[in-house]
Amino acid sequence: MEKRFLTNTELLAAAEKMAAAITHSQPYRPEGIRTRIMPIPRGGLPVAYMLGTDFEIVNQPSEADVFVDDLVDSGATRYRYENAYPGKPFFPLLNYLDHPKAPGQWVVFPWEVNEAGNDSSADDIVTRLLEYVGEDPKREGLRETPARVLKAWKHWCGGYSQDPKDVLKCFADGSENYDEMVTVKKIPFYSTCEHHLAPFFGTATISYIPQKKVLGLSKLSRVLSIFTRRLQVQERITTQVADALQEHLQPRGVGVLLEARHLCMESRGISQQGHTTITTALRGKFLEDHIVRDEFLKAAQ
Repeated sequence: MEKRFLTNTELLAAAEKMAAAITHSQPYRPEGIRTRIMPIPRGGLPVAYMLGTDFEIVNQPSEADVFVDDLVDSGATRYRYENAYPGKPFFPLLNYLDHPKAPGQWVVFPWEVNEAGNDSSADDIVTRLLEYVGEDPKREGLRETPARVLKAWKHWCGGYSQDPKDVLKCFADGSENYDEMVTVKKIPFYSTCEHHLAPFFGTATISYIPQKKVLGLSKLSRVLSIFTRRLQVQERITTQVADALQEHLQPRGVGVLLEARHLCMESRGISQQGHTTITTALRGKFLEDHIVRDEFLKAAQ
């Protein structure tokens, strides 16, 4: 992940532009009557102090003329305040909704840097989560949990930094006119549901019919891992694996079948255990020829 460490100089320049924009947005006020700003917890607090004494910081949204925050990324916070308090402008120091940052870029503010000069913002996310569920992040068993959680999530979502074309190395003319299925059955996989950030796991059966090019068998597991190690839904993984093989291997056909258990269903909501979800993606002869399709589905059992 690319980290952009913002400097105090950059932020002060952005704050000056922000102050001018806020002033321009407001009606004329007699001397001594200041625009009332409400900082969005928590990132808006240092921003409000950076804007200087030309503005009055208030404690309640209902008292504010405008809202200020450190950044707009997804826009969820801005939309929530704009809907709750229509007519009151929302000013971010950085706006990545209208001017998107590079994919995967992580912005670090000076107040998120620890004494060693390292980014501590992600650690704080985990700490706040522990507090949210009612725990004490300072107790012995949880002191090192933020670092462990971040390391684990880096692994679980490692697929974002990988490209299938880098692992789908083919052996040209290696098939020796072989025109039947090549199948790797019941490949274990683990992924994370993008709706609840809960695990889902199971097995995948991947099959293809070569057309002059064959693939190292371990590559089928590797391309599966690239897509499962992202925030996902099972249906998308199934089609992504099939499409990647079809694009880079150009076989006569591809068949992918995933069978998985979802903890977002088993551990919450309906809370029923033992169900499996099956998804398939068929390309080429697997879709067009019912004999090939039936052979693949039988092999996947």
